[in-house]
Amino acid sequence: MATEPSPQPSYVPPSKPAMPASVAFEKHYCVSEVAELWGLSERTIRRIFNDEPGVIKWENAETRFKRGYTTLRIPESVVQRVHRKLRKAV
Repeated sequence: MATEPSPQPSYVPPSKPAMPASVAFEKHYCVSEVAELWGLSERTIRRIFNDEPGVIKWENAETRFKRGYTTLRIPESVVQRVHRKLRKAV
């Protein structure tokens, strides 16, 4: 008795991804790189991008003997968006 092979299921991508793939693979800048590009201090760049949506933050909490650290990685699209916003404010 011969049975027909069942058709293989095809992959259907989700209709609306949570995050565009382009953001995940675009260049991410560290604070010192943006500071050098814009001619500002690292402290100023941290203040500008600290609460900006889309910026990736790694935080190490402060302990009794060590101070806390926050590392920021800023996607290129966020850098461009903030630059446009700051240009319009002038």
